[in-house]
Amino acid sequence: MTQRTPAQLRADAEAKLSGPGSRRIQLQSDLDTVDQELLPLVAEARAMEVPIRRITELTGLAPNTIRAWMAKKPE
Repeated sequence: MTQRTPAQLRADAEAKLSGPGSRRIQLQSDLDTVDQELLPLVAEARAMEVPIRRITELTGLAPNTIRAWMAKKPE
């Protein structure tokens, strides 16, 4: 049995991270795009007095995210 060097072990660990890491990066990019689409819709829903709880049910957004978005939206 041949022993692997620490450098080879690190390279193997990095290679294992590559596929899932790339998928996560793409998903995060997609999520950022969806968030930009949702922001004005959430603002509109809040203006129409849709409860935060209902928005969270429909969007999967956390209540604190909705509150933060509404706190920084331009008037």
